[in-house]
Amino acid sequence: MKMLINVAETVVADALRGMAAAHPALSVDVENRVVVRRDAPVAGKVALVSGGGSGHEPLHGGFVGPGMLSAACPGEVFTSPVPDQMVRAAAAVDSGSGVLFIVKNYTGDVLNFDMAAELAEDEGIQVAKVLVNDDVAVTDSLFTAGRRGTGATLFVEKLAGAAADAGMPLERVESIGRQVNAASRSFGVALTAVSTPAKGSPTFDLPEGELELGIGIHGEPGRERRAMMTSREIADFAVGAVLDDLKPRGPVIALVNGMGGTPLLELYGFNAEVQRVLEERGVSVARTLVGNYVTSLDMAGCSVTLCEVDEDLLALWDAPVATPALRWGR
Repeated sequence: MKMLINVAETVVADALRGMAAAHPALSVDVENRVVVRRDAPVAGKVALVSGGGSGHEPLHGGFVGPGMLSAACPGEVFTSPVPDQMVRAAAAVDSGSGVLFIVKNYTGDVLNFDMAAELAEDEGIQVAKVLVNDDVAVTDSLFTAGRRGTGATLFVEKLAGAAADAGMPLERVESIGRQVNAASRSFGVALTAVSTPAKGSPTFDLPEGELELGIGIHGEPGRERRAMMTSREIADFAVGAVLDDLKPRGPVIALVNGMGGTPLLELYGFNAEVQRVLEERGVSVARTLVGNYVTSLDMAGCSVTLCEVDEDLLALWDAPVATPALRWGR
C-alpha cells in the first residue's frame, strides 16, 4: 500500500503538527496529544471534551471550536487515548462550570474516560459523561460490549456544543447529549478493507465483487457479506435497518458519511437514494449533511445516521459553529 507518510511510528504526531500549522485558532500540544480551542477556558461555559483513536478524521480534532468541542484527545491509530490526555484536556478547558466527556462506546475509550473522570474530579473539576452507542448493525463486537458509537458522535458534539455555547448548565448539556444519542441510529457499509499505517496492507480480507453490510469504523465485521450491490440497493438495506430500529415519528437530520475512501460524487449519488428511501417511508428530512466526517482511514464505503429532532434540537443544529471540519452561521 502507498501512503503519504514518513514512518508509521510518527503518523499521529506529524498530523498534529500539520493541523496546528493549518488552524491557528487551535492550540495543539503535539507531545501530550491534546487539541484545545485557543480561547479556552471560556468563562461561564460548560466545556466539552471528546477523543478516540486516530484514523477517524475529522473526528474528533476537526470538531474543536466554537459551537462544538472545547478539546479533543487523539490516541494512536484505532487506539484509545490515555486518561492523562483526558485530564490534561479537562483542566485546560474547565472554566468552573464543569466538563462533559463525550465517549464512543468502545471498551478502551469507556475505561479510560471513566478513569479520567475520577482523576479530574479529584482535582476539583466537575465531570459528566455521555456514551454514544448508535450503531444498529450488531450488538457486541471486537472492540466493544453493546452497540458501537459511530456517526451520532457528530450529532452529540454539535447539539450539546450549541447548548453549552448558549450558556446552559452542565446537567442540561448532559441531558441534551443523552437525548440526541437516544434519538440517533447508524448503519455502515464497506466496499473495501481498511489499511493501517502500522500494517501497511488491508486489515481484513474483502474479496473483489463483495461488500460488508454493517461494518464498524475499525473494520469490525458487520451483519453479512454479499455480492456487490447498487447504490439503490445499499440505501434500501442501510436506511431500512436504521428506520426499523429508530422508528421516527418526527423529522430527522440525515448524515450521509464517507468512510474515507469514497469520493463526494458517489456520496451525493448515494444521498439521492437515501432521500428516496426516506420519502418512500414517510420520513421528513429537516437537514442533510454529506461528506467524510467519521471515517476509517482509507476504507471505501459509507454510513447513514439519522437523528430524530424537535424544534429545540433543530435550533441547536442550526446554531453557529466554527471548527476546521464543520462551519456555518458565523
